[in-house]
Amino acid sequence: MRRAVIVDALRTPFGKGREGGALSGVHPVDLLAHVLEVLVERTGVDAALIDDVIAGCGIPVAEQGGNIARHALLAAGFPESVPGISIDRKCGSSQQAVHFAAQGVMAGAYDVVVACGVEMMSVVPMKANRMGRDDRGPRLQRRYPEGLVTQGISAELIAAKWNLKRQALDDYALRSHRLAAAARADGRLAREIVAVEVPGADGAMVTVEHDEGIRPDTSLEKLAGLRPVFQDEEAGRRFPQVRWVVTAGNSSPTTDGASAVLVMAEDRAEALGLAPRAFVNHFALAGDDPIYMLTGIIPATAKVLEQAGLAIDDMDVCEVNEAFASVVLAWLVETGADPERVNPRGGAIAFGHPVGASGGRLMASAVNALEQGGGRYALVVMCESGGMANATILERAG
Repeated sequence: MRRAVIVDALRTPFGKGREGGALSGVHPVDLLAHVLEVLVERTGVDAALIDDVIAGCGIPVAEQGGNIARHALLAAGFPESVPGISIDRKCGSSQQAVHFAAQGVMAGAYDVVVACGVEMMSVVPMKANRMGRDDRGPRLQRRYPEGLVTQGISAELIAAKWNLKRQALDDYALRSHRLAAAARADGRLAREIVAVEVPGADGAMVTVEHDEGIRPDTSLEKLAGLRPVFQDEEAGRRFPQVRWVVTAGNSSPTTDGASAVLVMAEDRAEALGLAPRAFVNHFALAGDDPIYMLTGIIPATAKVLEQAGLAIDDMDVCEVNEAFASVVLAWLVETGADPERVNPRGGAIAFGHPVGASGGRLMASAVNALEQGGGRYALVVMCESGGMANATILERAG
């Protein structure tokens, strides 16, 4: 079986996902096209060699609908012979794109493939494709007669189950911002971020180079002053154990952004004179309780480590998506991972979480962290709506 390698991984800066956010004036197709264009320019690969473009998008409607992968690759100037497909595994969409790309390479179906993703939450709001309770179908309603819940309620349930106090969540959020600010300041993010030109208020073009959500000046006092955002009387009656400790400060914000990863067969990369940066060694999926929803990262981690014959202590870097602080803290309890190896450059609480693009960001962060720290293995794990999770093990090349 051929080995799948990552030749490069990059992303845009992440902007606040609301009107007036740094990237909010860009069309989602154009933003994804930009990272595709830069990816081929930076690596020097001939776009005509690309067998497929697999794009993740968590809210594939309106401006992000209609197979955004194909639209973006055409907008990027790729030959019309290059196909594209869009996939939706919610928060794990672009990480799943990497899985599909690597699986295709290993199976011999692909030689060169781009896994990418985009989410413009300022343009296509988070609930734009959400079904109402009565839209889920009678069979699902019979299985879950009280209904499923929002991710915020799931984050609260996790905090209650693992006895996570408000201060622990805020402490973790502060850590995320401080680590992200330090990584930006000392240049560790530079290789993965590609600047984007956007129209300014006066019509002139403005260059966006940095993530908009990092708050280097935040403090425990500021975080402690934020009110719980998911407190709900009906949910409180249904789940009397919750303590309402999840705030905007210890959650990931809505965000705009795009990412792209160039995946190849190792022998094709060698033939093209391209140096692999990482091997995609193992990948796994898991499902879990859709009410707790975000705990799928725990069985997914166990599953991928078992497949690889490795232990959590073998991971030099663990990129665990910070959808909510409670999710990462519960994962730490269950896995026994070294907290110092988890999200060492900060995470989604600081950077933001443009759903379809976040998996690609985690891949880029893991590859760069391995190279910068001289580590061998990285674990990338992502919780997802509906109680699912993706897990990937990367190995540094060279």
